[in-house]
Amino acid sequence: MPALSCQIGCNQMGKNDDMEISRRGFIGGVAALGAGGVSFAAMEVDAPKRVPSLIASAPVLQNAAERSMGVAFAVSADASGWVEISRSPDMGGARRVYSGGLGMMEVDDKLAQIRLRDLRPATRYWYRIGADRIEYKNGYRMKNLGSEVDGNIHSFTTLGAEASGSFCIINDTHDQKPALDLVLAKLAALKPSVVIWNGDALNKAEKMQKAIDVLITPHEKHPGYAADMPFMFLNGNHDFRGRFARHLERVWMFRDPAERGGRFAELGRNFVQRLGDVALIGLETGEDKPDDYPVFARIFQMDRYRDLQTEWLAEAVESPTVKTAKFKVAICHIPLFHPNWRDPKLPGGDGPVNGKCAAMTRPCAFRWRPLLEKAGIHLVVSGHTHRYVHYAPDVERAWSQIVGGGCAVHPGHETAFPSVVEGFVKGGSLVVRVHNCTDDKIVMERSFS
Repeated sequence: MPALSCQIGCNQMGKNDDMEISRRGFIGGVAALGAGGVSFAAMEVDAPKRVPSLIASAPVLQNAAERSMGVAFAVSADASGWVEISRSPDMGGARRVYSGGLGMMEVDDKLAQIRLRDLRPATRYWYRIGADRIEYKNGYRMKNLGSEVDGNIHSFTTLGAEASGSFCIINDTHDQKPALDLVLAKLAALKPSVVIWNGDALNKAEKMQKAIDVLITPHEKHPGYAADMPFMFLNGNHDFRGRFARHLERVWMFRDPAERGGRFAELGRNFVQRLGDVALIGLETGEDKPDDYPVFARIFQMDRYRDLQTEWLAEAVESPTVKTAKFKVAICHIPLFHPNWRDPKLPGGDGPVNGKCAAMTRPCAFRWRPLLEKAGIHLVVSGHTHRYVHYAPDVERAWSQIVGGGCAVHPGHETAFPSVVEGFVKGGSLVVRVHNCTDDKIVMERSFS
């Protein structure tokens, strides 16, 4: 008799959920039931509690690569997550990979992260996620309460020189739901082989849950936005802000350490990856303000971070991955070119907008442009200014600079719009398009031969 027992509870309960039914109300309720011919033994006093699903989100494919792939998903309680992966759509011969490293599997009550290794380049895989519910009281009192398996089977294709397909780049979504809706819908329509989220996904991250909300479940209309579409992630200046920003790899894991040498171990976001004839080079430009900026309390060392990336880049552009690529595309949050970037009189910090944009290019431009130019870079794709612009090559610079739009949703506005930069090889040329997501128009198309 659930309805009757609920009525008793609702009649007698106060505002507090844990308030007990009073003795008088309880006796009165029993009397009423007795008068109706219903025995007390048949009454359901407490409705059983519903246990929430352990798997709390769709999977997010992170850090696309030739031989590895990251998978992350939210959980609702202490759990050890896992992925079953197969080269067959019916999951035949699947192997299970658990979160964590050797010896001890990871247990977390918010997120599961699993790194898939030893994959084949340019190969399609199918996978599904699951998790073991863990009751953890202390190091001697643990219990596995059973597994939960997501019934959906997803797939992805690894990168590599033999891979084919397109790439897309998004930037400056800033946790703005209207913009995210448009951008994620455009990505779903384009179905690229890989997406690079080029910074400022967050405004700041003080708590882990905020990072999960933005990076794992960014929009309720797109719950599986990265379940079959692998992503890469590069920090923008805002992604470095907040207490939890120092631990963002707990939500969006660092890239596989096998991709970088010992002294570059700290460069967890940089990448050099091939997608067919295209070499994709990922760099992090850091904060847009100097390390001694007053509000930063002298706890930023972005110049040292840029210096280490410069050493890494010098080796990366000499690697076979880059040298044998027909087309070379660099991705970084702050642009590496502005018409006035060399003007030493332009202010940084809180100067005029045009001055700020030019000044902010300098810390990375002086370090990286010579290396990229020597490598024969074709294109640099950036964001940060929230205004779309394309700077064509000139006498000083043989490469193009594209700056994507931002999170503003202003249909018809000339340059401020959420954008997707798309690239693919066709007829021996690299075709690059910039999509205005507010009116679904292509605002730029250029071919590189």
